[in-house]
This record gives sequence, structure tokens and C-alpha cells, in this order.
Amino acid sequence: MSSARESPKPVPVEERLFSLVLALLATQTGLTKNEILSTVQGYRQQYSSGGGNASLERQFERDKDNIRELGVPLETIEQPGEPGNNQSMRYRIPKGAYELPTDVRFTPAELSLLSLAATVWREGSLSGQSQRAMTKLRSLGIEPDEPIIGYAPRLRTREASFEPLDAALERRSVVAFPYLKPGEARPRVRTVAPLALVQHEGRWHLYATDRTVDEPRTFLLSRIVGPVKPTGESFPADDRDHAADAIDGLRRVSSSQRALVRVRPGTDAAARLGNRYGVSDTERTELTIPYLDHHILADELAGFGPEVVVLDPPALVEAVASRLELVVARHRATDDAPHPEETARG
Repeated sequence: MSSARESPKPVPVEERLFSLVLALLATQTGLTKNEILSTVQGYRQQYSSGGGNASLERQFERDKDNIRELGVPLETIEQPGEPGNNQSMRYRIPKGAYELPTDVRFTPAELSLLSLAATVWREGSLSGQSQRAMTKLRSLGIEPDEPIIGYAPRLRTREASFEPLDAALERRSVVAFPYLKPGEARPRVRTVAPLALVQHEGRWHLYATDRTVDEPRTFLLSRIVGPVKPTGESFPADDRDHAADAIDGLRRVSSSQRALVRVRPGTDAAARLGNRYGVSDTERTELTIPYLDHHILADELAGFGPEVVVLDPPALVEAVASRLELVVARHRATDDAPHPEETARG
């Protein structure tokens, strides 16, 4: 039997993010980066007490950005006398900023619906590893809030392609999948060497070398419209931080594109878009929105209906208008269709 220590099995990304949020909610004083990396599920498996955790620290930096993009109010607290010292800086999520307002109340019917939704969660679901991590946090003088920590999500909200791509990434295997871009009638099969799976603006992307052009490309997972199939070919690993490359590229594209929209104050659109883009003035009616893909943004903005008017760019104005016109046309077709009883009477 070999005495070599097996590499720990990678923890799913959403489990790591979920564990990070729970750990930061469980502390009043905050956690340092070192405490997070050495105790929180998803980091501690890769943590080395002797140093050499640079890649893990970069992963933590990306995870911070991810949970902030999801609207989680992550705070940083500098230690007195040590301004700018990233190692002594503490991180926390203030419960008051993350809990429901005190004036929110639910009716019995609403509570029934919430109970139904709660059936997709597992109570007391902390694994043995997570329990040990919480014990370690206590040893640091941090007392967790057990009722919050004792839950974990059961549902997977990622696209079906995530798991096979994640497996291919771990095995360094080349895969092929059908990919449908907006405006194309049929998907094209793309053969790629996966380099990283990253989340940006709440959506998962694959960063991979496209074998057709032998260059890195970024693919939106929601546009993979069929099974991910291994080709039987593998590719060598390298030391590049491909996840950082992918995020940098996505941010460059997003920062180079701006949409100007007018929102109706006091509406769901004003609250959601304002919170996402850091606009605290609830009376402000015009917002400038950076975006990655105008097709995705058009879908979102059209969903707000009359609460949003798109002013610029023209391509986005047209895309939102076409979606709303399609909705109207379909409703009219439904209204004009003969009732079944009328059809029966002939």
C-alpha cells in the first residue's frame, strides 16, 4: 500500500461560498484571511500551515467578489494602527444588513409556502469536516450561531454542464459540447480544453482553449445546449491562474460597455438595479449599467416591464423592445384563440 497522502477531493464551489457566508455571519468581530483559509470548508482542505498559500488567497479574493456580486454585504475591518495590512484585516457579514427588516411579517399562507420551499433544504446538514471547522473557530474565541450554521442547500441551481466540465477540469481532459450563440439558428460543436470555471455577474462561465482556433475563449454555461462529452484526449497542466485571467477578461468587457436606463422610483427595478450597482439614492431615475452581454441584459430589463425604459445603446433599446413586442403578440394570440366550448359548439 502506498504511503503517499492522497490529494483532498475538491469542494464544490457553491458549497465553499455557502460555508464562507455562514462563517462570516457567525462572527461579530470578523475573521482574518488566515483564520478563514485554515478553518472554512473549501479552503482548509488546501491550506498549508507552513505557507505557500498564494493560489488559495487568490481564490478567496475571487470568492469575496462573487458573494458581493450576489448582494451579500461583506465588510472589511482594519485593525487599529495597521491600516492597509491585508493579513490583519478582518472580514464579516453584519447580520443587521443581511436579515429581513423588523417590520416584515408573514401571513399563515405565506409561511406555508416558505415551509414548502424549505423542504429543499437539509436540517443539521453540517458534514464532519464542517463540524471540525466550527470547533476550530471556537478555539479562536469565535462562537458561531448554531441555528444559522445548521443548514445547507440541497438544490443545485447550476447548469447541467457544470458537473461534467468540473470533472474534465480536474482530469485535464478535452471535451466537446454544442454551443448556441444568440442570433444563430443552430448550435455549433465546440471542442475545448477546460482551464477554469468562474462566476461573473451571477452566471457561470467556462474559460477554455478552443481547439479550433487554439486560443482561450470564454463560454456562458447557459448556452451549452447539449451533453458535454469527453474526447479521450488530455492536456498538460500549467502554473497560470486561469480563473484570474478569465475574471479579468470578463471585467474588461463589462467595463467597456455601458447601458443608460430610466427606472421608476420605488419599484422592484429601482431596488434591484440600484442595489446591484451601488446606487443608494432611491429617487434617482437614471442609472448607468455596465454589462457583459446585451442579450442577457435585454432579457433581464424586459422582465421589469414598464418599470424600466432603456435609453442607450440603440442595440439594447431594440433588443428589449423586440422582447416586449413578442410578449404582447403572444398574449394577443392567446386572447384571440377560440374558447374550447366555442370550438365544441362549432
